[in-house]
Amino acid sequence: MISEGLYLILSVSRHKFILHFAPPRPAGTAAPVPVMAAAARLFRGAARGPPALAFTRALGSAPPGPVVRGTRRAVLTAAGTLGGLGLALGLWRRQAALAAAREDEEEKELRQRFMAPPVSGLRELRRRRRELRSRMELLIMETQAEMCRALADLDPGASFAVDSWERKEGGGGISCVLQDGEVFEKAGVNVSVVSGFLSEEAARQMRSRGKSLKAKDGKLPFCAMGVSSVIHPKNPHVPTMHFNYRYFEIEEADGTKQWWFGGGTDLTPTYLNEEDAIHFHKTLKEACDKHDLKLYPKYKKWCDDYFYIKHRGERRGIGGIFFDDVDSPSKEEVFQFVKSCAKAVVPCYIPIVKKHCHDSFTPEEKLWQQLRRGRYVEFNLVYDRGTKFGLLTPGSRIESILMSLPLTARWEYMHNPPESSKEAEILEVLRNPKDWVH
Repeated sequence: MISEGLYLILSVSRHKFILHFAPPRPAGTAAPVPVMAAAARLFRGAARGPPALAFTRALGSAPPGPVVRGTRRAVLTAAGTLGGLGLALGLWRRQAALAAAREDEEEKELRQRFMAPPVSGLRELRRRRRELRSRMELLIMETQAEMCRALADLDPGASFAVDSWERKEGGGGISCVLQDGEVFEKAGVNVSVVSGFLSEEAARQMRSRGKSLKAKDGKLPFCAMGVSSVIHPKNPHVPTMHFNYRYFEIEEADGTKQWWFGGGTDLTPTYLNEEDAIHFHKTLKEACDKHDLKLYPKYKKWCDDYFYIKHRGERRGIGGIFFDDVDSPSKEEVFQFVKSCAKAVVPCYIPIVKKHCHDSFTPEEKLWQQLRRGRYVEFNLVYDRGTKFGLLTPGSRIESILMSLPLTARWEYMHNPPESSKEAEILEVLRNPKDWVH
């Protein structure tokens, strides 16, 4: 209350505030227009001059009347207080403008860092930036961009086709694929962020892995996001590399949520190079050791066991790390581990590509590469969990799921390499995995 019978009501919103004087004038009295006009002028001119002067000038320019005489002293008394509010408003508005400019600049920087705008939208990710789902989406977007730029630097004559897509059931993804380059025959790096309801077959597959999923009315809401990549070089002396890091969340009938992380990075050489194998495994071990010294040996063995082509009696490659259904010790700790592994992808692989991408090779070596790629196709279509989950999920984008397959592969009837050959050397390692670092 400014004085008896005169109240000030200040309403503040993001970019404006509104001044009201109350109570309303009784019937038959003069309208207090000069006071309202003075208030309006005060707020419009707060940043240009003393508010009290604005009030005085406003009242002085009005014709005398009972309302003016009765309220002049109250208005002048309030002018100092309102002036402070007006100046504070000017400062607040300037700070809001600076904050908005910083936000726009940060969004611009993020857009430049990524291959395409995130599936969930930059503003939504910023609004929920403390939530793990948002942090995971930012991580997979960054990992995609880092790998794509590293590959593009090695194959400057080629370019990535960047394809953003939507899934009508919920979510979408970003597929980045390079084909027929000088160095890479096919290189794909995909991001997907999808949600909806698990299909019965997908739920059955998860229950077979020990998941106790209790559906409500037969429905299981889920959210899944991940980054997945397969790199198929042209030169048979450059190995194929695969990595995938993902987060999964399912809501059960009682509202509780099951969550877990999965992922890994593995190498599939056509010819064995022990120096490359040691570098690859050592880099991954260092990433694991930051969190727990027990993780690398555990996930290295898991990788050897997972990428096993049962009908051939061979591993797909020389391994790396692999893990799935990891939900302990805590969500934050597992996320930090996944982040370390994702950040190790470029340093574990790109130096190997640089080292061998210009090596000479023979037609016979190229033929062997095509035969080994046939094994790669067999594993992905018969055993791979990610491929099977994608094919069983309604609305999945088949082009992105089958991105992992090479452009070319070969199958020959009863092909067996000569004993003591380089081809036989890699087969021995695929049948009997080695420990590359200790």
